[in-house]
Amino acid sequence: MARLAVLGGGGFRVPLVYRALCDQDLVDEVALYDVDADRLAVVGAVLEQLAAGHARAPEVVPCTDLDDALAGAAFVFAAIRVGGLSGRTADERVALRHGVLGQETTGPGGVCYGLRTVPVMTEIAERVDRVCPDAWVVNFTNPAGMVTEAMSAVLGDRVIGICDSPIALGRRAARALGVDPAAASPRYFGLNHLGWLAGLVAGGRDLLPDLLADDARLASFEEGRLFGATWIRALGMVPNEYLFYYYANREAVRAVLDAPETRGELLRTQQERFYAAAATDPASALDVWERTRRERQETYLAESRGAGDARDADDLESGGYEGVAVALMSALSRGTPTELVLDVRNRGALPVLPVDAVVEVPCLVDAAGARPLAVGDVPGHAAGLMCQLKSVERDAIRAALTGDRSLALRALGTHPLVDSVREAERILDEYVAVHPQLNQVFRSAS
Repeated sequence: MARLAVLGGGGFRVPLVYRALCDQDLVDEVALYDVDADRLAVVGAVLEQLAAGHARAPEVVPCTDLDDALAGAAFVFAAIRVGGLSGRTADERVALRHGVLGQETTGPGGVCYGLRTVPVMTEIAERVDRVCPDAWVVNFTNPAGMVTEAMSAVLGDRVIGICDSPIALGRRAARALGVDPAAASPRYFGLNHLGWLAGLVAGGRDLLPDLLADDARLASFEEGRLFGATWIRALGMVPNEYLFYYYANREAVRAVLDAPETRGELLRTQQERFYAAAATDPASALDVWERTRRERQETYLAESRGAGDARDADDLESGGYEGVAVALMSALSRGTPTELVLDVRNRGALPVLPVDAVVEVPCLVDAAGARPLAVGDVPGHAAGLMCQLKSVERDAIRAALTGDRSLALRALGTHPLVDSVREAERILDEYVAVHPQLNQVFRSAS
């Protein structure tokens, strides 16, 4: 048995992971690290109620000292939000004021989030390397691809990024075909929040052509309705839902501008209400958390759906990223070969990208780690978009670590969702004005 350290242990989604661990023999202790002791106490109350009735529920140890949390850890989950939800809302609103998409990980918001997050996560990687060098680090921190790549410069292949979008897309496509998702293997490739389902193998046959040829089946799941049969057939693949921001940018920006609040503002209100209510009445903490979680899931990517287009019922249940995390931990600790879509160093899986670039592809995982499976040639339109976004990510990482403001400007100005380098400069100026962390990043180089 082993210890799991959760960095960002007071975060709203931590109970999802803990609940998934309650019926597993993977860890016997969960150390929750957070700088906010009040949030730790609330999440601790939720976990205590989740543990009731589970004989093998891991012991929970709250920590406000990072080294205490890391000591003896076999696994580290990194789920930190630098700047909190107030920082996220600033990322969104600044971009929108300039007529550009305001979103957490996509567009200028993702660049800014990376600029202030990469230095913090690199320091954490260095602490992990000193305190628990044999631990596996599972990165949830957004922007996940950029952060995982920055941490891999310190930890190598011992850091693995995860996201629930690819597995959710694969599940939805399998259900549309009437296939058990557990029996289907997705052929997926891309970067985090920028990928495509290029195949779905079950029973030794690729079933994706059957899906693409059937209007009714395409209309039965979220991405099919979102992109439409005509565009999906033109691509010959099913895009990840985040590609809505690229393929329908004009509509996405208008939808976000027309909404009464941004996603970050909505979540900030939800979570402030949750933490306040649970602190006032700890005995109801789990019930309040469940209601808030359901509301959060129902509104996920709402700007990409029509007013009457609700989320699929199956996607409102848990089993997303926490399911990927537990499956990854199980394969690493038990050595049973498991195929998962993960964010790892490329190693030639996508020949159009550098070998050390972090990509999101199917991997074979066992006790030795996660090995990316070869994707081979990809369509030129997808290759071009991936190469451009990877260049943006790498410029942002270097800017964050060196304080080079010119690299930050280049990351913003070459992003495909920013249509003017002059606007990029104004956006950067405003981000620096509203984020103390960015002031610190760029001041360090002066």
